[in-house]
Amino acid sequence: MAYIFLDESGDLGFNFEKKKTSQFFVITCLFVSQKGPVEKIIKKTFQSFTNKESKHHPGALHCFREKPKTRHKVLSLLNLKDVSIISIYLNKKKVYSKLQDEKHVLYNYVTNILLDRIYTRKLISLNEPIHLVASRRETNRFLNQNFENYLRTQIDIKHQLPIQISISTPHAEKCLQVADFVCWAIFRKREHGDESYYNLIKQKIVEENPLFP
Repeated sequence: MAYIFLDESGDLGFNFEKKKTSQFFVITCLFVSQKGPVEKIIKKTFQSFTNKESKHHPGALHCFREKPKTRHKVLSLLNLKDVSIISIYLNKKKVYSKLQDEKHVLYNYVTNILLDRIYTRKLISLNEPIHLVASRRETNRFLNQNFENYLRTQIDIKHQLPIQISISTPHAEKCLQVADFVCWAIFRKREHGDESYYNLIKQKIVEENPLFP
C-alpha cells in the first residue's frame, strides 16, 4: 500500500493588520511506500531526548514548538528515506476576494489542485491501494466530514481510483508528525526567507509551485 500524508502550515486569515496573520499558506503531501521507516524517525528522536526533555514533552512532535536540534534531526533522518514531497503555496494577498470569504471552500480547492498534481506526476503507484491521511485541521466533526467527502468525490469523478481517505491526529499517526516538519520547513522558507531547514530535505521535493503566481 502507498501512503500520502497531508499537512498544512500558515493560516487562512486575511486581516494582515493582525500580527500573527501569515502571508503564505502551504499545503504539503509526503509520499511514503512503507510507514515503518518513517515512523522510526519519531521513535529515534524521542530516544535522543534527555530524561528532562521527555518528562516535559507532550508526547507528539510538533515542529513549531521543537528546538532547532530536534528539527534538524527529524529532517536529516527523513532525507535518508525513500520518500517524495510535493507542495503548493499560496500568497494570500493574491487570493480573490470571494475566496477569502469562503475559507473552507478555498482550502478544499487548494487541496484538490494538489491531488491533481499527484496523479499527473504519478508520484505513487496507481496499481496498488492508496491511503491518504490528512491531518485534522478542524475540531468541528461536520467540517472534517465535509472535507473528507469533498476529496472522495473529486477523486471518484476525476480519477476513478480506489483510495482510502482518513483524517487523523499526529498523536494517532506518527507519519503526520514527520509531514508537519516537512510542511513547516517549506513554510519557513516562504514566510521568513529561512532555507536552513528546507535545504535538509530539498532533494526530496519533486514539485513546489504557487497557486496564484
